Order: sequence, then structure tokens, then C-alpha cells
Amino acid sequence: MPDRRSLGKLGEDAACRFLASRGYEIVTRNFRCRLGELDIVCRQGQTVVFVEVRARSSASFGLPQESVVGPKERKVRQVAQVYLQQAGLGEARCRFDVVAVQADRQGRIEKVEHFPDAF
Repeated sequence: MPDRRSLGKLGEDAACRFLASRGYEIVTRNFRCRLGELDIVCRQGQTVVFVEVRARSSASFGLPQESVVGPKERKVRQVAQVYLQQAGLGEARCRFDVVAVQADRQGRIEKVEHFPDAF
């Protein structure tokens, strides 16, 4: 079974492949600032899309997408504001998506689900 860090990397890699295959332009991964981190920043046309990736190798704690709730949403929004300011995109149209990745215990991807405009 992959450890938490390798499962997270596996999930982000799968999410990037999934999004790129649907025409999204991946701009950056793992943007960090003092407030936190953004998993993926991409573009769909003129829209900047902030993507929170959740990967799980078991459903014992619920579905991956169910773990993105109030406090996490607020944190992602705060870090996105920092990103937009640093990138000079203060007036850009943006949206917040979730990509849920389910893997088996050996780390093989079983399912990738995309939830546009999730919060």
C-alpha cells in the first residue's frame, strides 16, 4: 500500500493527465505560500481553475471528494487569492474544482472523477 505522500503524488499525477486529456492547460503544481498549498492551477480557456486533488486507497473514511469541506475550502480560496495577486491576475475569472482519485492498495488508479465548480 502506498504511503500518504506517494498516494498524494500518484493522485496529482493522475489528475493532471486527466485534466490535460480534456484540454486543460496545467499552469503550475504545488504552489506554496505561508498560508498553504494549491495542488494544481490550470486554465480552461480564459478561466483560471484551482484544483484540489483528493486521493484514497480505501473507502473506509468515505469518498475522496467528501473530504473537501468548509475549512479546506476557505484555505484553498485564501491561497488562490495569494496566487492571483502574485501572478498579476487579480481580475481573472476563476473557479474551484475537485478531482477525486481512487487507487487500489497497490497504488494502481481505479477511478478519477472531476467535480467542476465544486465550491
